[in-house]
Amino acid sequence: MPEEDEEIVAAVVAVKIPSYVLETRLGDCRRAAGIRREALRRITGREMDGLPLDGFDYASILGQCCELPVGYVQLPVGVAGPLLLDSRRHYVPMATTEGCLVASTNRGFKAIAESGGASSVVLKDGMTRAPAVRFPSARRAAELKGFLENPANFDTLATVFNRSSRFGRLQGVKCAMAGRNLYMRFTCSTGDAMGMNMVSKGVQNVLDYLQDDFPDMDVISISGNFCSDKKSAAINWIEGRGKSVVCEAVIKEEVVKKVLKTNVQALVELNVIKNLAGSAVAGALGGFNAHASNIVTAIFIATGQDPAQNVESSQCMTMLEAINDGKDLHISVTMPSIEVGTVGGGTQLASQSACLDLLGVKGANRESPGSNARLLATVVAGAVLAGELSLISAQAAGHLVQSHMKYNRSSRDMSKAAEEADRPKKC
Repeated sequence: MPEEDEEIVAAVVAVKIPSYVLETRLGDCRRAAGIRREALRRITGREMDGLPLDGFDYASILGQCCELPVGYVQLPVGVAGPLLLDSRRHYVPMATTEGCLVASTNRGFKAIAESGGASSVVLKDGMTRAPAVRFPSARRAAELKGFLENPANFDTLATVFNRSSRFGRLQGVKCAMAGRNLYMRFTCSTGDAMGMNMVSKGVQNVLDYLQDDFPDMDVISISGNFCSDKKSAAINWIEGRGKSVVCEAVIKEEVVKKVLKTNVQALVELNVIKNLAGSAVAGALGGFNAHASNIVTAIFIATGQDPAQNVESSQCMTMLEAINDGKDLHISVTMPSIEVGTVGGGTQLASQSACLDLLGVKGANRESPGSNARLLATVVAGAVLAGELSLISAQAAGHLVQSHMKYNRSSRDMSKAAEEADRPKKC
């Protein structure tokens, strides 16, 4: 390490130089990460040998993706496909450390393709933000509620809200009260961005405007959890947030037998007992599915989405029904709050950008703003459809444990399991 870097490391360890100012002070993001890492090694006594430092563009995350970097985590990315969805073929990148996941989703894609493909529909497209404000009395809070929900005032509110962005357009406001506290849930279109910052700026414009006529309004927080972001909430399950998507397919009887190794009746019965009744017994909120979160999270990480938003984005109801005199299977997933974007945040990083490009949705669609993000949302739903189809089939056929034993264990574990299997059993 150069002598001048050695001095900086010593100063960071001695807390004479704050670690967070290194990028600004040095003007070199890679150098800052290296110095911070060395200082951390000396403070903790931990080497962190397995955490890579070189090979990453630290300047690309400065001020927007991650603070205080000391390296980066490597994740394998598998590609499943093609997903035949709405007469288009997609190869879907999935970042995961779970064995079987990509293979299982790929099997679902095969079953869908051999049955003619899946189709999707986007029911809603709007991001939400819900500030919390407090008034001296519930009566005053109710007066603002009435003002915001009065259709006669919408055009004025929209004009104020829309000043903050070329793409953000107010769609509606829904309010709720708790005593003298008022929660205002604003919904707006956000183009190809996921849109949290966009809607927050619009909301701030409206709050500033309202302050003139409601000077006794005390703004508690720009987000009052009525949004609701990164949390499981009935409001998202019922009203939707981000993209609300339904994806469906009809799987032919012969495909169910040949590819999925089971039968239609067994799939329908298992779905009712497990995904519907079982989830109801558990008191599930939007969790009427087998493993939607698995697929959602893998695609989110690969394409630079906010992984924490898998909470609401994974809300899903999986429905299976025997049709055509019980021979074929109709399967659908209803996902009311898929929160994705193709611009901003982690989507601009090189690896994530490459995955978006593979799907043909990289960046903003200038001819039809918002269409790239909507397409990505339908691909997520289509992949969930395939993942649900494959996992439910594996469980119906009793193959789940065998597949995980094969794909989700180290060679050492498999050798040990084989030895145990060959060992004579006691009576």
